[in-house]
Amino acid sequence: MIRAATPADVPVIHALIRELAEYEKAPEEARASQEQLREALFGQRPAAFAHMAVDEDSGEPVGFALWFLNFSTWRGAHGIYLEDLYVRPGARGGGHGRALLTELARICVERGYERLEWSVLNWNRPAIGFYEALGARPQDEWTVYRLTDGALGALGSAH
Repeated sequence: MIRAATPADVPVIHALIRELAEYEKAPEEARASQEQLREALFGQRPAAFAHMAVDEDSGEPVGFALWFLNFSTWRGAHGIYLEDLYVRPGARGGGHGRALLTELARICVERGYERLEWSVLNWNRPAIGFYEALGARPQDEWTVYRLTDGALGALGSAH
């Protein structure tokens, strides 16, 4: 049901990312090209990794998890940051999301990583309920900040 992504999966990963952006009401923000994804996942120096959830009957991908390593200075160990987890609506409830998270947790345990972290939109109650049922807990004491576009450019070019 779960397997590591291959270069042949890039078009479907790209399509799933677009579907996720639509679901999260931000389709205009999903600007990554297939070539950017191919380079990030399978280039000389991969910056990210992906796993596919595959329908056991048809063999077709129905979801994915895209992740990268982070590092905790407090724990002195790597962790996994889950950038995207998405299962197509018709395949939800079939255990694919849980299986993807189980695989990432297995990787953490096997490699000595001490955290598996991700963000979820505050309005996404179905996802929040799913994550909490697995034992995940929100980190309410932290607020995520982000620099992008003009603000990033302005700060990055300041002298």
